[in-house]
Order: sequence, then C-alpha cells, then structure tokens
Amino acid sequence: MAPSVENDFAAPKTLSLICEGLFDDPFAVLGPHKKGRLRYVTAFDPGAEEMTAISGGKRYPLAAVTGYPGVFHGKVSGTKPYLLEGRLADTTWQVEDAYRFGPVLGEIDEYLLGEGTHHHIWRALGAHVMTHEGVAGTHFAVWAPNARRVSVVGDFNAWDGRRHVMRRRGATGVWEIFMPGVSDGTAYKYEVIGAYGEARLKADPVGFGSEHPPETASIVRDISGYGWSDADWIETRAVAQARDKPISIYEVQLGSWRHKPDASGGTRPISYKEAAVELVGYAKDMGFTHIELMPISEYPFDGSWGYQPVGLFAPTIRFGPPHEFRDLVNAAHEAGLGLLIDWVPGHFPTDSHGLAQFDGTALYEHADPREGFHQDWNTLIYNYGRHEVANFLTSNALYWLEEYHIDGLRVDAVASMIYRDYSREEGQWIPNAQGGRENFEAISMLQTMNTLSYGEVPGIMTVAEESTAYPGVSAPVDTGGLGFGFKWNMGWMNDTLDYMSHTPVHRKYHHHQMTFGLHYAFSENFILPISHDEVVHGKKSMLSKMPGNEWEKFANLRAYYGFMWGHPGKKLLFMGQEFGQWHEWNHEAEIDWACLGYHMHEGMQNLVRDLNRLYCATPALHAKDCEPEGFQWIEANDAEASVYAWVRRGGPEDAEAVVVCNFTPVERTGYQLGFPSEGRWVEALNSDAACYGGSGCGNMGQVDAVSGTWQGQPAQATLTLPPLSTLIFIRERT
Repeated sequence: MAPSVENDFAAPKTLSLICEGLFDDPFAVLGPHKKGRLRYVTAFDPGAEEMTAISGGKRYPLAAVTGYPGVFHGKVSGTKPYLLEGRLADTTWQVEDAYRFGPVLGEIDEYLLGEGTHHHIWRALGAHVMTHEGVAGTHFAVWAPNARRVSVVGDFNAWDGRRHVMRRRGATGVWEIFMPGVSDGTAYKYEVIGAYGEARLKADPVGFGSEHPPETASIVRDISGYGWSDADWIETRAVAQARDKPISIYEVQLGSWRHKPDASGGTRPISYKEAAVELVGYAKDMGFTHIELMPISEYPFDGSWGYQPVGLFAPTIRFGPPHEFRDLVNAAHEAGLGLLIDWVPGHFPTDSHGLAQFDGTALYEHADPREGFHQDWNTLIYNYGRHEVANFLTSNALYWLEEYHIDGLRVDAVASMIYRDYSREEGQWIPNAQGGRENFEAISMLQTMNTLSYGEVPGIMTVAEESTAYPGVSAPVDTGGLGFGFKWNMGWMNDTLDYMSHTPVHRKYHHHQMTFGLHYAFSENFILPISHDEVVHGKKSMLSKMPGNEWEKFANLRAYYGFMWGHPGKKLLFMGQEFGQWHEWNHEAEIDWACLGYHMHEGMQNLVRDLNRLYCATPALHAKDCEPEGFQWIEANDAEASVYAWVRRGGPEDAEAVVVCNFTPVERTGYQLGFPSEGRWVEALNSDAACYGGSGCGNMGQVDAVSGTWQGQPAQATLTLPPLSTLIFIRERT
C-alpha cells in the first residue's frame, strides 16, 4: 500500500469536491505545482490503490491522502514530463496526466468566442486530434456557461465524470482539456452538471462524428488533411452557379435512393463511397447540374429524414465516416456537378443527449415555449437573439462550405424562422419589440449567414425554402433582403399541381392557375421545386397525382415536366420522379428502380434526360430565368382548348425558343400560333414522341413560320398539337 499523507496542500472541502467530481477548477489542485523550488504532483484516480509518478527514469511514489480515496500527492523531482502508474491489486496501468498540460485555446479564440464573432468555431470547439506539448492526444472544448462542472468521458476513463473535469476558460463559458493518448475513432460525451445540480450526458455540439444510431456518443474524427482534387470545379463554380446559368437539381435522400445486399441477407442503403460512383454517374447521365442531399448532419430518428439534427458538424455515420462523405463531394466536382445539402437551423429535437437544456438551462433554445417550441414538430427553436447561438449557426454554415467543399445550402423551413406566429394561434406567440410578427433575430441571423457565406466562400449558392410572400428573400442584404441566392417557388408548385390534378375536361375552369405564377415569377430568383414533400404523407407520387388511365397519366406527367422545364426558373426534381414511379416515397426502401423494366417508365426517364440536356444547351431556356425580358406570352387565354404558348429569350445572339402546351387528350391539327420571327423552327422536343412512350404525333421535326401578325407576334405557323403534350421549338439559325 502507498503511504498515507495528511492533507497540507488543499482545503478539505476542495478535496471532497474532487472526490465527488464536483470541483470546477481541478487544474488549481491536480497536476504539477511548485512549492518554492520543489515540484509536487497531485493525482486523482478513484480506481487506484497506489499511484507512482515516473519521470526521467525514476519512480516517485505518491502518497494516498487520508480520508480522500483516489487522491494521491507527493514530490516529483526535476522538470521533465512524467507518467502516472496506477495499481489495483495485481493490475497496473500507465497514463499521461491530463492535468500536467497547459491550455490550448488562445486569447483570440477566447475573445471571439465570448463576443460571438468566431466565424470558425469548429477550429476552437469540438474534439481535435493534435500534438500538444510534444504529446499526441485530443483537445476537447465545449461551451456550457451555466454548468457547475463539465467532464469529458469515454472508455479512456470508464465513463467516469469524476476523472477528467475540464478547465473553465474565464467568462466565455467554454470548458477545455487536452487528453493525451485519445485518438481518432474514440467515443466520448460530456458529463455536464447543470446550473441546478443535475448531471446529464451530452453529445458534443461541435462534434465531427457520431456513433451509429440508436447509440448517441460523439466520435473523435480527425477531419484535417483530405486530398481534394476538385480545384478546377472550385475555380469555375461561381460561373456555373450564377443565375444566368442552367441549374437543374436532383434531390436525393441517400438512405432510400438505392439499397445494396448486406451480410445478413437483407439490404442496406448505399454508402458515401458507392454514391460517389453510382449516384454521381447517374445524375451526370441524366443531365442534372446539381445533386441536393436531404440533411446529412447527424440525426437520431430515421423517420425525421434528417430534418431533426443533433450533430450539426457531423456527417451522419449511416453512410460512412466523414472522409468518405468528402469522397462523394469530390467525385461530384470531378464530374462537373455541384453538390448542395439541406441545412436545418430552424429547430432541433428534444433528445436528452442533444442541445436541449445543455448546461441545465435553456442555452441554445428559448426558455419560453411561445418562442422556443415548435408545436408542429415537437422540437425546440434556437434563441437567435443570443449572439453565441447565432454564431454557432452561422459558423456551421461556413463549416460545410469550407471543410466539405459543399457548393450550397438549401435552408429548410425559413418561414417558420422569420415569423413569430408561424403555425400559432392568438396568445401562443410573443410579438417583436415593435409589436409585429417578424422575428428580427432570426432574420438577422439569416442575413449574417448569407453575407458570411457569399463573402468567405466564393462561388457558393444559398437557397431558401420560404413558403410566404416575404419580400426580398433573394435580394441583397444591403438593400434589406435576406441575402439568399435563390428561393423555392412554392406558390408555383401548389398552383400547377392542383391544375394537373383536375381531369382535362375541367381544366378550362382552372386555366389561370398555370399562368398566375408569371405575375411574380421575376420578383425573386426562383427555383421550381417538385420536392420530397410533394410525394409523401398521402400526397401520392407524381404519376399517381395525374388523372386518367395509365397512358393518360404518363402523358400528363410528361407534358407537365415539359411545361416546368420551359417555364422561367431553375429546376428541382426529387428522386424517383424522373422515371415516374407509382408509389409514394418511402424512406425505409429504395425508390422503385424495377419500374425501368417497363418502356413507359423508361420513356419518362428519357424525357427528363433530354429536357435537362436541352435546357442546358439552350441559353434561351435558362439565361434569363430570373428576368422578365426572357419571357413573353404568345397564348395565355385559350382556356377552352387548355393551350398555353410563350417565348423564351436569352441574350441578343441566342436563338429564341417557343414552348407550346396542350393539356387536353385531344390532338389539335391546324392550330394557328404566333411566332416571334419567320423562318424555320426546329421541334427540339416533343413530349408525345414515341421514344418517350407517347403517340408519336407532331410536326415532322420542324415548322416554317411565315410573315403575318398573329397573337401579337410578327410571324405565324400552323401546328399539330399532340394530345397531352409540350412542344419546344428552337429558331434555326441561317
């Protein structure tokens, strides 16, 4: 047994608190301390009977402190580093003493974190594999200002919160500790004793990795040093993602895009590395310019599809570790595709290991449920007015753009953030300082996020899913806008899908649902979205939404896609809809790839591929997606025939395009239509072509427009309009 020593180096109350794991300033007592010219070491290990310090090849027994089990103290000569050797019965172990290492965070980090202006908080907080004072290990840092004590726990200390209490960094509310010997792949949590004395195990808010659900620990991940090979894409993406360029987005929920056989005889979702080959190759072949992944930040509940994230800095482990997610991004860029992710700063789940009551108080969330609780989703709302919380979110946006080379963020549920009365009745919400419904703090956070993102990471894009008529969503911040690059056009989607749900004989009574969107089409930089939200929860698949028999359903959907690709605005289509799957989306199964054994589904897929290619190759169809000069109606009022026609224009040197839609199952021969100029017009796309599963009606590949004013145009042509079809004509250059 080690000799016992009476305490002469710390107050009894302090030693009692150390033994109980309640002392919040352990570095003041534990580790090496000088008394005059002598060095003394105090160690705490509740699992040891004896403790020895080993320094310079010499052994220095530390005496057990009487009355305080696990506390050892004694003189260790010299100034060289030392190891601690513990013994219990016949078992011995050696460890570095975490309390002999100095702080890692510097004064600038401390100042910026306290001010809430640290744009790169992930470089200060979280778990960082490093060499500190000549020793390899991991530095842990976490913000918990109201905690009485914070410890890091894991297998390395038997998940015992008494053993490695962290160092409090002044008034910042940050706690840190360097843990020698802890390496990449180690599971850990923070044991937080909250403001009112309760102990909670918490995942790291800035953790770079997580365990496989349903386990909830964070995982140390070394995210440095990836060998990117996408410099060419990064240098040119500002041009590729400008509003005058074609943007056609393939929205994907990675867990249900494609499944693979697993070792148990069942199936599993595709991995990041497999997606880097298969998903990227497929999206490229289909002519899409971008892949958009539904949220990949770590989330506990599969049924949330990622929209209730807990680990905002961790790519979900469901599909592989972080460097394999980078493989997917890198592969997309090498193929010339942009990759967007859904970003969810609007709410977070109440799971006990997450952000809720993180330090025993409403730290990340509002304490008042009228501001801090989403009734629709049973989730918590960030306190956007707290500068550290706003900084946490804006820095997270930069994290994905910088560390993972993400090309853009699609921000979920913006309306729920910017309106205090979102989905609330009278008395269930608190007005702003001016008595209104706008959430000024959330608006400010979004403006800051957009300003920082565009300013710090050239060439990226941000997209708002905003379902109201809030003005200036895609207007610059310095003009009072929110600063997004693009906005989803939810109104267009709702109106046009409702129109398409009607049987053709009734469509004449709803004719202007298809034209109404042009009244505001250029008020924002719009993306036309047919997203996952439209094909789930009883809304039916796109094909099943269409009226009529099987042939008519396919024809309706082909015509609708033609209408969409010919309409001003960038494009977004959810996976499975490009080949017209019959079933609603089910996140637990892959999309209905078996459909492609049937020629009508293959035809639909061929159509979407050709629409993408035509859209990308034809400036008239994309260059002025966001400008009124790029659009002119030819025929907007033929409700009786359910026919629409318009001109699309690019720059002065670009050939014009004419789009014509017939939304009845009636072939219309001899249909007189105005054209913007005389001459030959190539029928560049006909959604009723036999190769798409159509009837093969059309105009033999071209029409000749002759001089003569018609429908306000200087020329006219006689067309055949196939049943339930969209035609796109391109002016032939002579």
